[in-house]
Amino acid sequence: MKFFTSQISYFVSNRNTKTNIKRLIRFLLILILMIAAYGVIFHEIMEMEGQKHSWMTGFYWTLTTMTTLGFGDITFTSDLGRAFSILVLVSGVISLLIMLPFTFIEFFYAPWMEAQHRARAPRELPKGTKDHIIITSFDAITKALIEKLDQYDHEYVLLVGELQEALDLYDQGYRVMLGEADDPETYRKMCVQNASLVVAGGTDMFNTNVAHTIRELSDDVQIISIANSFDSIDILKLAGSNHVLHMGEILGRALSRRTLGQDARVHTVGRFGELVIAEATTFMTPLVGKTLKESRLREDLGINVVGVWERGTFEGSHPDLEIKEHSVLVLAGTIDQLRLYNELFGIYSVSDEPVVIIGAGRVGRAAARNLEQRNIKYKIVDKNPDRILDPETYIHGDAADLKTLKKAGIEQAPSVIITTHLDDVNIYLTIYCRSLRPNIHIISRSTLERNVNTLHRAGADFVMSYASMGANAIFNIYEENDIVMIAEGLNVFSLKTPSKIQGKSLIECDIRNKTGCNVIAYQKDGMQVINPNPNDPIPSDSEIILIGESKDEDKFINFYKKAGD
Repeated sequence: MKFFTSQISYFVSNRNTKTNIKRLIRFLLILILMIAAYGVIFHEIMEMEGQKHSWMTGFYWTLTTMTTLGFGDITFTSDLGRAFSILVLVSGVISLLIMLPFTFIEFFYAPWMEAQHRARAPRELPKGTKDHIIITSFDAITKALIEKLDQYDHEYVLLVGELQEALDLYDQGYRVMLGEADDPETYRKMCVQNASLVVAGGTDMFNTNVAHTIRELSDDVQIISIANSFDSIDILKLAGSNHVLHMGEILGRALSRRTLGQDARVHTVGRFGELVIAEATTFMTPLVGKTLKESRLREDLGINVVGVWERGTFEGSHPDLEIKEHSVLVLAGTIDQLRLYNELFGIYSVSDEPVVIIGAGRVGRAAARNLEQRNIKYKIVDKNPDRILDPETYIHGDAADLKTLKKAGIEQAPSVIITTHLDDVNIYLTIYCRSLRPNIHIISRSTLERNVNTLHRAGADFVMSYASMGANAIFNIYEENDIVMIAEGLNVFSLKTPSKIQGKSLIECDIRNKTGCNVIAYQKDGMQVINPNPNDPIPSDSEIILIGESKDEDKFINFYKKAGD
C-alpha cells in the first residue's frame, strides 16, 4: 500500500501528467463522437433499405465493424451501405487498433511505468532525511554491511547509476536511489549534509572522486573508503576520506593470526579493552581426552573456555565437552591468565617448520609480513614469476603441483594459509592439502560468504571471509565499537546491558541457554570485569561483552528487543 501511494504521488507530481491525461481524454471523446455519428448514419441507411433496428443494435454493429470482429448477423444490401461499411471498418482499424493503443501507451502507460520506476528507484530522498548511511557501490563487502545494518535497524540508501540495476536491487529488498556518483547534485538530493556516514567501496579512483565530490557539499560527514592498493591510502585521505581500509592488509593479518601448530601456546586473535581473546591447539598436550570440567582451566587459571573448534565447527562450552587431539580452544582472559596458560602448556607440540602460504598477492604478502613480526618462518607459493621477491622464502610454481608443495615443505609444515581471490581455487587446494596431510592446520580465505560452508566441508579448519571482515571493520568505525571477528560466523561484540537482566546474576539470566551467547565480561565507568563470577549481579548502566555465532547474536538482539530493550 505504501509503494502504491508513492507511485500515485510520483505519477501526479509529474508536470506532463495533466497534459497527457487531457490529450487522452480528448482522443477518447473524438472516438465516442465518431461511434455515435456512425450509429446515426447506420439507422439512416438501414431505413432507406427498409430495415428497422434499435439504437443499441446500431452501436453494436458499429463497434463490431470498427474492431474487425464482423459477426455477419447484420448486413447492408445496397452499394451505399457496403461503402459505408468499408469506411467504418477502415476508420476503426486506424482509430481503435492503431491510434488508441499508441495513444494509451504514450499518454498513460509509459508515464505510469516511469512513475513506478521512480517510486522503486527514486532520484531524490525525502526532505528531512537524516542519520542515514550512504553506500556508493554494491559488492560483497557492502552487501554484508547492509545485512549488518538491517540487523541493528540502521537506515541506509544504496546509490546506483543504472536504472535496471537499481530496479533489480529494489526487487531484492534493498533501498536504492538512482544517480551519478560523481555529480554533487546527486549527494545534495541524498541529503549528504545530514548523513551519518558515507561508504565508498569501488575502485581507488572511483572512491577518490566520490570523497572529493562530497567534500564540496559537506566537511563534517564521515567518509570510509576501501583501498585496493596500499599506495592509494594517502590519496584517498587527501581527497577527504576520514578512514581508509586496506582490505588486503586486514585480511592477511587476520589469516596470519589463525596460524596454529608451531607450539601449544596461545595465539591472540582479538582484544576488547583488557579482555584478550586467544586460541590454542591441544595437540599432544595433557588436555587431550579430558572434559572442560576435568581440565579445571577456569578454577586453576581463571581462564574462560568459551568454546572449541573441531575442523571448522564451533561448539559452545559446557562442562562435559571433550577436548580432542585436534581441538582448538577459544579462550578469554587477561594477559596474565594467558601467560600462565603458556607456562603450563606452551612446551608441547613444538615445531620449527615454516608455514606454507599459497598465493603471493596482497593478502598473501600481508599474512607473510605479520608472520614475520611474530618470528614465524614461512614459504610463499605463487605461479606468477613477477611476484617472486625473495628466492629463499618464495617458491615459483603451481600449488596444484605436488613437487611445488613438497619444495615449500608441505610434508612438515604445521599450517597452510590459502589466500587466492578465487573461491573455486581455494576449495580445490583445501581438498588437495587435506588429502596430502590429514592433520595439517588449514586456514583459507573466502571472497564470497556463500562459499564459507563449502570450504569448511572441503577440510578448512578456519575460513575468513573478505566480505565479513570488511563489513565488520566499517561497522566498528560507525558504531565506535569493537566487533571482534574470531572466525567467519563467530564474533565478540558488546551491547548496552538490557534492562531485563540488570541487577541479575548470569545464572539467573541463563543467557547461554536462551540465546547461545556467552557473557565473557562487562564494563562500567571504564572498568572491565573479565570472566565475572556467575553469581554476581550485572550492574545497571553497563555494557556486556559477549561471544557467539552470528545466529546467536541475532537471537540475543531479537530476544531483548521483544523485551522492550
